[in-house]
Amino acid sequence: MPDTCLNCNEPFAEPRPKFCPACGQESNVRPPRLGEFLQQFGGAYFSTEGALWRTLKLLLTQPGALTKQYLAGRRRHYVLPLRLYLTISVIVLLVMRTLTAVQFQVQDDALQKERPKSMTINLVGGSAGLRDGVYFCENLPQWVCKRLQRHIDIDPKAIKEQVEAMGERFVGNVGAAMFVLLPSFALWLRLVYRNRGLRYTEHLVFALHVHAFWFLMLALVLTELGPVVFAAVVAVPVYTLLAMRRVYGGRWWPRLLRAALVSLLYGITMSLALVGVGLWVLLS
Repeated sequence: MPDTCLNCNEPFAEPRPKFCPACGQESNVRPPRLGEFLQQFGGAYFSTEGALWRTLKLLLTQPGALTKQYLAGRRRHYVLPLRLYLTISVIVLLVMRTLTAVQFQVQDDALQKERPKSMTINLVGGSAGLRDGVYFCENLPQWVCKRLQRHIDIDPKAIKEQVEAMGERFVGNVGAAMFVLLPSFALWLRLVYRNRGLRYTEHLVFALHVHAFWFLMLALVLTELGPVVFAAVVAVPVYTLLAMRRVYGGRWWPRLLRAALVSLLYGITMSLALVGVGLWVLLS
């Protein structure tokens, strides 16, 4: 057993302490057993007194309070904003990718014919596919329609796999689109709250916390349970307005006007981002 700390080389006094007096690391370091490893990980992150549950409780019960705590410098007992957002968004997107698929219909005898009689691909407000064996394309640019037609005019046995792959790839790239949407949301907040004197990164912290809550509501929407879906949809604007009140202050009417402007700009950004994702799926 070494007489110095393996982490900082601090000499140990007698009697040998359990922890290094200089850096705090355990003095008896050995490879952990599997049970100890899981206990260390779960105890620090998933226990009822751990940072994750403490953070989720504050995030869900007090809109904007987590941002206020962070900006006030009280960060030790909570999961950092970016880590919280990534943890929640990755889990929800994985669930979304598992549950979500492009809608299509193929008759039982389709594989014995030249191509299916009926199939629908929905993409960013438009649709294309086959109706009674005839190709159609609605509310999409002409060049996109031609590109989709080339995807459909393939070996009938591969059509189903092709459509499913397009849907999975679209959902899989939504996470990448969020790296554009989230910073843009913070940018629009800075635009409408210029008089608050906050830095862009402070708006970004608020955006990370709000988006983390939105992803949690998206998870509830994926349950497809009527009352749960309704509650989640209503919670999004109500929670966001309450969070803006706590973080930015101000009167209700100016706040509603600011929220409306941010929603408009964010909606435009989201539409452009989703179109970009759709085009990436088609062209790649």
